[in-house]
Amino acid sequence: MIASNTGASLIDLGDGVACLEFQTKMNAIDDDIISMMWKGLEEVKKNFAGLVIGNEAGNFSVGANLMLLLMVSRQQEWKEIERIVREFQNVNRALRYSPKPVVCAPFGMTLGGGCEVAMGADRMRVHGELYMGLVEVGAGLIPGGGGTKELLIRNMKNYTQKGPFPSVRQTFETIAFAKVSMSAKEAKKIGYMNPQDRISMNRDQLLFDAKQDILEMAKDYQQPKSLNDIQLPGPSGRLVLESAIKDLQMTGKISEHDALIGKKLAFVLTGGNILPSQKVSEQRLLDLEREAFLSLCGEEKTQARMEHLLTKGKPLRN
Repeated sequence: MIASNTGASLIDLGDGVACLEFQTKMNAIDDDIISMMWKGLEEVKKNFAGLVIGNEAGNFSVGANLMLLLMVSRQQEWKEIERIVREFQNVNRALRYSPKPVVCAPFGMTLGGGCEVAMGADRMRVHGELYMGLVEVGAGLIPGGGGTKELLIRNMKNYTQKGPFPSVRQTFETIAFAKVSMSAKEAKKIGYMNPQDRISMNRDQLLFDAKQDILEMAKDYQQPKSLNDIQLPGPSGRLVLESAIKDLQMTGKISEHDALIGKKLAFVLTGGNILPSQKVSEQRLLDLEREAFLSLCGEEKTQARMEHLLTKGKPLRN
């Protein structure tokens, strides 16, 4: 044991590899986990070849601590929500741009914030049985911990069609319809995984395989560079998405609140109010994502969705 708090532990896997293990109820992401993520990155930078993020629970992580988020939303503690979301964004981004390799080993339910942590890592080593998805719309929100930004960038890198709009549309549909994979292969097909991410069929081997990935990557690892030149469609692309949202609402396929969430998501994914030739940075996308998340926390219908999820265990379509 290297370090521990009530939310997570940092352990030594041997051979110069550390492992961050979540240990909250359902492995829901909270301040303690975020704190230990920072601690893990700091320790690895000084003393280890790399970091594995994994655990031996029933599921990797069901997402953020929704009870806490509902409580602070109802108390209108906007500065506290902004702090939590910004800190979660920052630590997930630090995973990606760590000077040492970080491999996440998700399995089972890897939802919402759990999916964002997994996508934050430089690489994934996943179990074949993987229910991965950005499901925040069910709680009346959009992914706020970097998930919206990260899925868009993955789609832009891995999508073959020319121009930014096809990738924007694909990302919009994945998040707006809360697509969850039924397997690791499907997670790759949806876009949650990169081509270089690997699959292990034996659950008991997952952490060992992730450790081997770290040792292989550490031989010639080069720290990735943050993106500052992302080309997005801007207001013209947003109008196309808003037109589709309006059609869905008029035909009764989505509610008024679904439409509001969709419009905020479209604003983020198209880069906000930018000029056609203007390129944006990852930080710009994170700022837009965080602002949309915060504004939705203040909506009564979003708070009703959060409460319904917590009490009934299924989404409310209000």
